[in-house]
Amino acid sequence: MALELKQSLNLSQQLIMTPQLQQAIKLLQLSRLELLETIYQEMETNPVLEEQGVVETEEEVSPDEEKLDLEEESSPLSEVDVETPPQEEFDWEAYVSEYNTGWAETPYEDREVPQFENITSTKTNLHSHLMWQLNMSNFDEAQKEIGLHVIGNITDDGYLDITVEELANNTGYPVEKVRETLKLIQTFDPVGVGARDTRECLLIQARFQGLQGTLVERILMDHLKDLEDKKYENIAKKLGVSMDEVITAVSIIREFEPKPGRSYSDEETIYVSPDIYVFKVGDEYEIVLNEDGLPKLRINAYYKDVLSRKDSLPDNVKSYIQEKLKSAAWLIKSIHQRHRTIYKVTESIVRFQRDFFDKGITHLKPLVLREVAEDIQMHESTISRVTTNKYVYTPQGLFELKFFFNSAISSIDGDSVASESVKEHIRNIIKMENKEKPYSDQEIADILRKLNIRVARRTVAKYRESMRILPSRKRRKPF
Repeated sequence: MALELKQSLNLSQQLIMTPQLQQAIKLLQLSRLELLETIYQEMETNPVLEEQGVVETEEEVSPDEEKLDLEEESSPLSEVDVETPPQEEFDWEAYVSEYNTGWAETPYEDREVPQFENITSTKTNLHSHLMWQLNMSNFDEAQKEIGLHVIGNITDDGYLDITVEELANNTGYPVEKVRETLKLIQTFDPVGVGARDTRECLLIQARFQGLQGTLVERILMDHLKDLEDKKYENIAKKLGVSMDEVITAVSIIREFEPKPGRSYSDEETIYVSPDIYVFKVGDEYEIVLNEDGLPKLRINAYYKDVLSRKDSLPDNVKSYIQEKLKSAAWLIKSIHQRHRTIYKVTESIVRFQRDFFDKGITHLKPLVLREVAEDIQMHESTISRVTTNKYVYTPQGLFELKFFFNSAISSIDGDSVASESVKEHIRNIIKMENKEKPYSDQEIADILRKLNIRVARRTVAKYRESMRILPSRKRRKPF
């Protein structure tokens, strides 16, 4: 069979996502912090974009701008569609004129600003705290070298993550010398640091408090498994002591820190800033977008003059400005679309979950993405993107938007109950139980049945484990 080259014509249809459309879809699923980062990155690379720094009063807003805002608010919300081509022809002069009416230049205030290091506080971490103690101690050269290796292998929780034999091989010193140095480092603050397991960590703390030879030390050395399982009767029987003595010893052990390095963690707490607020005003709920901290973007006024002189500009400059204007306009439009979509989705959730907003989590109803998508005439994938990493502040607390979408569990009378509602019922039952005789999973299932919720024992166990609640034998307190 001979090989030959041929030309052929093939006609086919394809859905191609333009870069502008990809950007709009990406903005939908970004969190608030990610959106801020994206905006500032775009402002750095696009000279046409600028942040509106002047707050305009009602008197300064022109009638044309007010009309434009009203038209934008009243226009129906259209979903981002792959079939919508980007507009090639755009009246940039009109766009710049409309979005920059009432613009005034803010003079730059030249003043001396303190350095960032002088206005921020630093937190001592575990490694630096231990190194400071090592340098202040009266160790010889060998002990200091071994100490450097020991501290370098201590985890953030305060545990030694290497064996004594490995330390001896790494440092070249005898095992006895390494073990001696490790004992000295275990006297450092925080108490219990440098331990190789939980038992040793707790024993170090017990001996630091002068509890050598006591019941506390005996329990930690020989009966730690029974202590973890709260089998206090077994401990009392094996040690030949009374139950009261065991309970007293356990109360002392509870005061110990199983992770001594935790107090020196340098991890910063990340606080969630809601994307939207839901307030109750009278009998209705008001939805307010959180725009605090989000820069208000507009086209730089300088390019209004540049466009008016476009005939005198070189072609490459003209095409560069056109490209940047198109990118800036699409970004502003995409951000507005994102805000309006989040508002519409939240508005729909409030309608579906009115009982939750009025009465709490136990009245949460089953809800799926399809129901909200049909309610606001959008695709399920759009609803999924909008509800990802978005948080709403409600009268019942702060929740992720995905929290309101959960599976249904059949009740005895045939209605459906949300899975999150069942979890809240389980949490409340365990909170109100007798701590000396906690409910088993089967007993919790029986109580839920009395509340018109039909769930199996294994379902209760699955929900309890997902909420990180211990089983009944580990929740029991003998006092």
